[in-house]
Amino acid sequence: MNTARRLLSLCLTPLLLAAAACSGSSESADNEHVTLTYAIWDQAQSAAMKQIIEEFHAQHPNIDVQVQVTPWESYWTKLQTSITAGSGPDVLWMTMVYAKYYAVGGGIAPLDDKIKDSKLDMGAYVPAVTKAYTVDGKVYGIPKDVNGFGLCYNKKLFDAAKVKYPDDSWTWSDVIAAAQKLTNPQKGVFGFVAPEADELSWYLTVPQVGGQVISDDEKSSGYDKPATIQGIQFWTDMITKYHVSPTLQQTTDTDPLAMLTSGKVAMRYCGSWEPEEIAAVPYGKANIDIAPLPAGPDGNRKYYSNGLANSISAKSKHPQQAWEFAQFLGSERAAEIQAKTGTVIPAYQGHADAYAKAMPEFNLQVFVDHLKYAEPFPASTDTAAWRDTATKQFADAWTGKAPVADVSQRVAEAMNAALAKEKK
Repeated sequence: MNTARRLLSLCLTPLLLAAAACSGSSESADNEHVTLTYAIWDQAQSAAMKQIIEEFHAQHPNIDVQVQVTPWESYWTKLQTSITAGSGPDVLWMTMVYAKYYAVGGGIAPLDDKIKDSKLDMGAYVPAVTKAYTVDGKVYGIPKDVNGFGLCYNKKLFDAAKVKYPDDSWTWSDVIAAAQKLTNPQKGVFGFVAPEADELSWYLTVPQVGGQVISDDEKSSGYDKPATIQGIQFWTDMITKYHVSPTLQQTTDTDPLAMLTSGKVAMRYCGSWEPEEIAAVPYGKANIDIAPLPAGPDGNRKYYSNGLANSISAKSKHPQQAWEFAQFLGSERAAEIQAKTGTVIPAYQGHADAYAKAMPEFNLQVFVDHLKYAEPFPASTDTAAWRDTATKQFADAWTGKAPVADVSQRVAEAMNAALAKEKK
């Protein structure tokens, strides 16, 4: 996902339920030539997806696949609208954030019968990802990938400032100390970038100090807990206390990843899906490398990890062909293609090493090594109802208008109200 991404609040409506319920589509004959639509949001992954589709088509010549790439910022709005109208994609990328929403709302189809009939081995995937797409005992997505995280840093800027490269001994204090040395106002260079983007900021630090975004039973917020506040404070301090990061306005105007690949910032926390985008920029390919994700003050390395799955629209007019494609997307061969291109870490177990070797110019192994510290991504049935609100409210903390503790309390209250409605 991109650091600039913001989840748009969705409202679970009867229309969505009705659209799924009235699908009434019969499966096409096996020899009928059909065209499936496949919705994704990351242009950087389109090359790998194209290769997978070409191999799928070679095995299924009667099935064409049309890829629809929609930027994350509008992907979910478009998806909800199209599914409600009955014109949604046949197969689509699904995130843990929305899995329960679309499963409960009837937007995506349960796959258990097809999994059983095809004897697909769900044990081949990372268990945590499979679990995230299992709702009320039914599977709603075939795992695609899993996210690892690390500290991207600019070797050229480190060398110029005579700062030692980060390694697996680093904690938050090392990041702060290095950022202070690397910040050079005269040259317009910041030592660190602290975006107000949960997945690439506080979701990586809150678990390291024992904080919690949502309770294990999904009934209450953890934002008002002291440890959670501490995990968020690390990021705001970079801007308002240490002055080693661009402001919220600057990171809103310019993608923080672009700041990294243009030499404007020396360090940025980054995800395992991003090296391909970094390598596409000559300066980034030549000067950026990846170190282990810094640990918390007490050495804790836990973080929240997302992972995608391929789901099938409950209203697909070609459910059998859609299943054939989704099954291939979840195959070992598809995992090999994704891994060897360095696109993502496949959720299909046993192919992380191929991913780690895909781009020798980067130390991708750190992403793989850190998977063992991954915690389930914070989510509930209607995650967007409280996640988007949290993102908007924390802007006050990022700009110094209000203390993190005060904003966290407000966020927790709003989140608890949203969760209370969700349970009714």
